[in-house]
Formats: sequence, structure tokens, C-alpha cells
Amino acid sequence: MTDRTDSSRKGFLRRLPPNALMGIVLLGAVLLFAAVFAIKAMIAKGTNDYFDNMSQPAVAVTDYTAKAERWRENGEAVGTFVAVNGTDVTAEAGGVIREILFQPGQRVKAGTVLVRLNTANEEATLRALEASARLAVQQRDRWRELGVQKLVSQSEVEERATQAATTLAQVEAQRALIALKTVRAPFDGVLGIRKINLGQYVAPGDPLVNLQALDPILLDFTLPQQRLSQVAEGSVVRATLDAMPDRAFDGTIVAIEPQVDPQTRNFKVQARFVNEDLLLRPGMFAKIAFDLGGDRSVVVIPQTAITFNPYGNAVYVIEEVKRGEGEKDAQGKPATGSKLLVRQRFVKTGATRGDLIAVTEGLKPGERVVTSGLLKLRNDAEVTVNNKVQPAADAKPSPGNS
Repeated sequence: MTDRTDSSRKGFLRRLPPNALMGIVLLGAVLLFAAVFAIKAMIAKGTNDYFDNMSQPAVAVTDYTAKAERWRENGEAVGTFVAVNGTDVTAEAGGVIREILFQPGQRVKAGTVLVRLNTANEEATLRALEASARLAVQQRDRWRELGVQKLVSQSEVEERATQAATTLAQVEAQRALIALKTVRAPFDGVLGIRKINLGQYVAPGDPLVNLQALDPILLDFTLPQQRLSQVAEGSVVRATLDAMPDRAFDGTIVAIEPQVDPQTRNFKVQARFVNEDLLLRPGMFAKIAFDLGGDRSVVVIPQTAITFNPYGNAVYVIEEVKRGEGEKDAQGKPATGSKLLVRQRFVKTGATRGDLIAVTEGLKPGERVVTSGLLKLRNDAEVTVNNKVQPAADAKPSPGNS
């Protein structure tokens, strides 16, 4: 019976057209692959449902309660120190250097002789001119006497007087040339490194040494045009330098540029600083703070609570919410009571002071914000709070173990 059945099946398959047989095989393969993908999709869906419904562990963070404070409004800027007077001392006349009478870094007074050039040739010429001048003066005086006696004409008297005046002027010009070959400090200041050597020939205008007047010293900085009515001559400014972070220098505004730059819409301000110890040098970069007057109420939080982004600054605000019925914790155990969730909120920020920053919009006093662990957070994430170190509004904060 079985042999007949197998024979009939084989006969049936032999009688099928080749295309129908191929279609049956393809249909079977499609059904097999469909079953495999269906099983895989069911497994993936179950896995996703498990992880979607699984409770996420709470993120440990620190927090800070936003509070209202009254801050005196301050302005900030950056600037560069410049000397009241500063120049490369040069020779007005050419010549060979005979004496160098200064040391690099020396403090000098105005009029101090720095360099003398060789003047042997000019002094010989001066002696010849002085001799000619003496003779011209004698002839002028003699011709005047003769003119009084009507022995010579008045034109001859005037000619001799002109010759005498010319030779005397030549003498003075030669003395002035010799004086130019003695180079003196044009103002009080500190000398730099010399740029010359003994016996070297220098042409008129060649630099010999740099001289800078360092006490007092000026600080130039710029402010936006909105600040024009908020600064005035005589106002006190405070400068800090990266080179000396533990010191601050107080100065006074001495000049305000009357014109606003049409390209940048900024105006220049200049302040004067006493610099007896010569710590401040021309070219140094400085950060400037100045009082704009008037107190204002601000909402302050730590700067670490702010996420600074090109599209806007944001904070994570902590909210306490009640747990739902049947809600489980991260270990899968039933949980009751309340929990802390965070939600991101965009804010506008203002001035900074120490570790704190003013929030001008988007936050109210009393709201709690996350101050650390921001990279691990997302909206509606559960957190736990552990506060040990709190920021302060100290303008010059220092580590606790210093």
C-alpha cells in the first residue's frame, strides 16, 4: 500500500510542469524565511518592551536652590597696558659711537647722557669757524668806526656786519651739530636692551635703545556704545592679569574717546595706574572690572548648573513628584512615596561673580537646579541628591585646602 502511495506521488510530481515544481519550492522557502523573521521580530519586541518598562537607576547629582541676591552692577572689559611715554632713542646725527654711558634695564632721568658719538672732526671745524667769527667781528667793529668817521660807505659797513653775523651763525650751527652727537634721555623711564656697540657707525634715525616711562602707566580698553553714559573720568577701575592672578591693581579713568568707532560701535577708554614697583609693563593683557553704580535684584545659581549651547543656555530643574500605584524601583521592587525628577529648561544668563552666575529669565528663587552630573541626565530622569561642596559668590575664590 505504501509503495503504491509513494509511486503515485512520484508519478504526480513527474507529471507536473517544471515551472510549477519550481514555484512550489520557492513558496516553501518564502514561508520558511517568513517564519524565521516573525520569530525574530517577536523576540526583539519582547526585549524592547522589557527595557522600555524597566526602571532606570537614579542618577546621583548635587543641587542648588536658586536664590535672590542684590548685586551691584559691574562692567567688564579687556585691555592692554601702554606707557605714558615710550620710544626708541635715536641719534639725530650720524657718526661712530665713542661712549656708551648706560646699562640695560637702568632707570634714568630726563637729560641723562646715554651715548656720545665721535666729534673730533666737528670740533676742529668749530675751532676754524670760531677763528673766522672773531676776525669777522673785529672787521665789523672797525668798519663801524670808519663809517662814523665817513671814511667808508654805509654799504661796506653793513656788508661787514652781515659777514660777521653769518660766521657767528655758522659757529652756533656747528655747536648744535656737536650737541646732537651727545644723545640724552628725552624723559624719565627705564631703558631696555642696547642695540649698539662701541665703534659702530650709526646713521641719523638708527635706534640705540628703547626707553619706556613705566610709572605711572596707562591702560587702554574699549567698551560698547551702550556703556558711554555709564563711565566717567575719575571712575575707579580694577585690573587683573593672568601673569599675577593673586593681585589686583586699582586705577582711575583719565580719558574717554569722544568718537565711537563706526565699524565696531565701540569707544576707547584710558585709565592711569600707579606702578612704583614696575610690575605692570607695556603690552601686558589685563581684565578690567568697573562699578556702574546701583544695586539690582538677581536670581543666582552656580555656573556649573548651566549648559552653554549655541542654541541657548539651559539648566536641569529638580521637581518632586509622587510615585504612581504599582510603580517599581530600579531593583524591580514596589516603591512608594515621592521621587525627584529633572526637566531641562532654557534660561538667559547675565553677569558672573565668583562661582555664581545671574539668571535674568527662566528661573525663580526657590527652584532647585542640578549643579553636577549634567551629562548623565535627560528629561524626566530620576535623581538622588548628595551635597557636600557648595559654591560661593566670592570674587576671588580659593580651594578649601589652600
